[in-house]
Amino acid sequence: MGKAVKMRKEYDFSMAQKNPYAGRLKRQVTLRMDEATIGYFKALAEESGVPYQTLINLYLRDCAASHKKLTFQWKPAQ
Repeated sequence: MGKAVKMRKEYDFSMAQKNPYAGRLKRQVTLRMDEATIGYFKALAEESGVPYQTLINLYLRDCAASHKKLTFQWKPAQ
């Protein structure tokens, strides 16, 4: 094990620069998904060792990048 580093009481961030990639960071959202869909991605996660939320994000990113469109019919509630 390495030598423990002692934390300072205060740090000087006056010369810090804003993260140029901050706009590209992920944003937390709430999605309602059925149990079968979550189970599918959790099973893939176990096989691959990649967290299931990351797999869902990768899949959706691939759909967006390739402009995939779902074919469906939606009847709004009246």
